Amino acid sequence: MEFKMRNRRFIYTAVLLCGLLCVSFSSYSQDVKATATLDSNVIKIGQQVKLKLSVKYKTDNGKHIKIGWAEIGDTLRKEVEVVSVGKLDTIITDKKNPVEFIQTKTLLITSFDSGYWAIPPFKFIVNSDTNGIFTEPLLLHVGGMAVDTTLAIKDIKAPFAETYNWLDWLKDNMWVVWLLVGLLVLTIIIILLARRYLRAKPIFIEVEKPKIPAHVIAYEKLEKLKTEKLWQEGKLKLYYSSLTDIVREYIENRFKIQALEQTTDEILYGFRNVAIDEESKSKLKQVLILSDLVKFAKEQPTSIENEMSMASTYDFVNGTKRDEAVKNVETGVGS
Repeated sequence: MEFKMRNRRFIYTAVLLCGLLCVSFSSYSQDVKATATLDSNVIKIGQQVKLKLSVKYKTDNGKHIKIGWAEIGDTLRKEVEVVSVGKLDTIITDKKNPVEFIQTKTLLITSFDSGYWAIPPFKFIVNSDTNGIFTEPLLLHVGGMAVDTTLAIKDIKAPFAETYNWLDWLKDNMWVVWLLVGLLVLTIIIILLARRYLRAKPIFIEVEKPKIPAHVIAYEKLEKLKTEKLWQEGKLKLYYSSLTDIVREYIENRFKIQALEQTTDEILYGFRNVAIDEESKSKLKQVLILSDLVKFAKEQPTSIENEMSMASTYDFVNGTKRDEAVKNVETGVGS
């Protein structure tokens, strides 16, 4: 009885294949060909096999060919399931004219029903041709498991009993072991650092060196600028830039006004609440304004004006210096 059923199934499958082979597999042109191949036509129940789909086509004279790939669902038929679908790969096999392309995609299929199963053709759409082109049908033979019907039916074997102790638990949860090791290492490091830095250390009292008064620094830089003879060599812009840098630095150190970052107008405005004599303010204004004219308006001062600018800077520093700073330097006490 079973042999007859198999024969009938085989005959039915063969008839179906003949009918599918009789189907007109339309081709968009001689340049396009679709194929489907199996790694193996015979598998056992539950085994997996690769099904490779490929489309080969040529283009020449600027002709454009667009391939619409066959739609692939979860099953190819109810007895054949699709496990996975690979990505689409395109390769150029011949770069001459016409250019030859091959597009491929690999499916992983399986079946859990024994028998001969016909895999229907896959349809591809070429450009706007709805008739499409087809691959040839495939036949997959799924073999069942051999069963000895002369033996009595036995119960399903019970699962093996397996011991499970704390070592097995640690193997399954190694992150706990690494966490404990990390905490131990961190604790040791903290203890060592604590012992090292918490020991009593000798206390050294550093005596603060007296600060150099702002006017002393200004005097030294003005004397150095004199010796460089910049304006005598025609370097007026460099001369006035250096001169104003000295006076701006002095103002910052003496009056705590951010003169190095301010414009002339901002500096003069900052002196509105500073208790200095009007003559000193006038000399500062004269030096700053003339320096701006030289640097930005290409003013050419006379030699007398150049010497007066140096003298006015000396007078401004001398007229606004802090007298007690001299005593601090002499006695060695910080200001």
